[in-house]
Amino acid sequence: MITIPAVSAETDEKFMREALRQAKKAYALKEVPIGCVIVYEGKIIARGYNRRNTDKNTTSHAEINAIRRASKKLGDWRLERCTIYITLEPCQMCAGAIVQSRITRAVIGSMNPKAGCAGSVLNLLEMAEFNHQVIVERGVLKEQCSDMLSGFFRELREQKKLQKETVDD
Repeated sequence: MITIPAVSAETDEKFMREALRQAKKAYALKEVPIGCVIVYEGKIIARGYNRRNTDKNTTSHAEINAIRRASKKLGDWRLERCTIYITLEPCQMCAGAIVQSRITRAVIGSMNPKAGCAGSVLNLLEMAEFNHQVIVERGVLKEQCSDMLSGFFRELREQKKLQKETVDD
């Protein structure tokens, strides 16, 4: 198993704040505000944010976009000794991509009890049956990550309610 040097809570929070900056880019596009960064040897090598509606592409999740960029940067599909910082627990597709890319560590902000696959619904990242397991840290800047998502969905519900009222009038 490949290891990475110990990381402090302050370092994890610093990089999660960078992931939150990426989530704000998705928010500005009216996308579900999920962001992530991938760190290698203490430096951000890739960033990503949710762009499914913008790109009209099911796979345009923050993690997939960042993994693609990180692989290009390192010149390899194996992202060993990398840490991915994600504002929301990954779905099954993204969790699978994290395992397949051999990312060593995943740091997650907010958990997703309805669709998360890093411990909520499933835990694809730490399955002993796979040939690779990911070291997982959960709850880093949890409140900030959760608040951004809650605010987004609250605004979306309010917009839909106003649209419905306008149609009904």
